[in-house]
Amino acid sequence: MPTFNLSKPDRPIHVGVILMNGDTEILDVAPVDILHCFGKRFIGSIPDEWVSKEVKAQALDFKFHWVSETGKENNSRLTSSISLTPTDSFETCTPLDIVLIGAHNIGYTPNAAEIAFVRKAWEGCSAFITICAGVEVALQAGILEGKTVTAPRFMLDSLRQQVPTTTWLSQRWVNDGKLWTSGAFLNGLDLMYNFAHSTWGGDGTPAAHMSRLGSWPDRDVDYKDEPWGV
Repeated sequence: MPTFNLSKPDRPIHVGVILMNGDTEILDVAPVDILHCFGKRFIGSIPDEWVSKEVKAQALDFKFHWVSETGKENNSRLTSSISLTPTDSFETCTPLDIVLIGAHNIGYTPNAAEIAFVRKAWEGCSAFITICAGVEVALQAGILEGKTVTAPRFMLDSLRQQVPTTTWLSQRWVNDGKLWTSGAFLNGLDLMYNFAHSTWGGDGTPAAHMSRLGSWPDRDVDYKDEPWGV
């Protein structure tokens, strides 16, 4: 089956945040809201003096899914005491075009059902995004074999030793085909900025206009702007 063209969609784009049964870090999954800012529902609500009708006409039709093993039956836990009711279970979730996974708490090991669903989502999607230690879920699902990726910098030395068949770069974000990986926490915003601009960018697009309107960050991919090391 051909991969769905995210840049020229002919139907709604299904975006899924996959939540493990542990505690998911808020800052890892929050960058999904950048996509919401390009969506018809959000852009259509903004006054014309902030966003022109020409830009609004290009807004994308996103359908967002928060997916866990049991779905609405059980709330998922996020850090800072957030309890979230998923929209979908592994059984009910529609095929996903964009997948995002953040880190879960240290000490939690994803179960067989979670790993199987991640593999299924990888096979069917057009873009697969891991933020922070969410890359470990992709690793456990066998997705990173032969890939070029990144992870939080403090984890890189250990991961290079554990998984030498994967190329680990010390960068804020890395793109290898449909796979996008990021460093820790807010590096996910840098990733999402670049993912959005590479997929839907250009002068006069919602991606360009909204990122300027909000002064969104696009920091140096090699951490050259940081005065400290790890």
